[in-house]
Amino acid sequence: MESLVREYLAYLSAERGSSKKTVEAYAHDLKEYGDFLSKKGITDFCAVTRNDIISYEAELFSREFAPASVKRRISVLKGFYRFLVRENYTKKNPTDSVGLPKIPATLPDVLSIQQMDALLAQPFEEGAKGKRDQAILEVLYGCGLRVSELVGLNLADIFFDEGFMRIVGKGEKERIVPISGAAQRCLVGYLEKARLELSKPYAKPTSAVFLNARGGRLSRQSVHKLVVNAGLFLGIENLHPHTLRHSFATHLLEGGADLRVIQEILGHSDISTTQIYTHVDRSHIRAEYLSAHPRSQIDST
Repeated sequence: MESLVREYLAYLSAERGSSKKTVEAYAHDLKEYGDFLSKKGITDFCAVTRNDIISYEAELFSREFAPASVKRRISVLKGFYRFLVRENYTKKNPTDSVGLPKIPATLPDVLSIQQMDALLAQPFEEGAKGKRDQAILEVLYGCGLRVSELVGLNLADIFFDEGFMRIVGKGEKERIVPISGAAQRCLVGYLEKARLELSKPYAKPTSAVFLNARGGRLSRQSVHKLVVNAGLFLGIENLHPHTLRHSFATHLLEGGADLRVIQEILGHSDISTTQIYTHVDRSHIRAEYLSAHPRSQIDST
């Protein structure tokens, strides 16, 4: 069983061009699935039936996995068994007639423009660390970056004269993201002096834009902690960096930006992913209507 998994992972990496993180995630999910089969006394992937797949799905739900997590794991199995059939390791695909769980539609959390203004206007720590933290918040919101994209940003990726940054997103896909205004001003201010102060002569040289106190590349966990603390200053519990990305997209849409442009900036491969913000925008329109129309509050009963 392990040899088949290794062969499939090699296929994903060499032929499908999947990123290292994607391959690692698939390896984790398939190991979890293999452990489940072993507990049932099944030692051959090709001996699995549809009922075994349904049983595995049920166990995931019993362990209180979110529908999105269950959907991902079943999708991994579907791809794995399609590979086994194509390579003639088995003639039957037990996942063929297994449907994917439906994920409840939820709107992303967003901050209002007023909340974002207050978040970015709060006092920051004096010195290099404060300059860095302010620049991080401004760039997260001003450019709509994921945390992984922000911490992965290198000096050679920034082109201030042209007003853009080169971002490496999911699946190692590159895209161009505009930077201007407050985000560019704060980033320039950080790079001119604060970054040099954070860099250490004994630390391994790095091209990372955002540095930690030891002079190395800042971690995702550190950025998450920074955003949480910034939210607490405003009384917002558990503020997540992705909320700033959602807010960026929502405010662009409310300002009249084209959905396709937002899709390109965010790095969404499918426009349907970006369309969630049209629902957020409609919520904004309805709120404006209810607060402004003189007859919107009249009881219809």
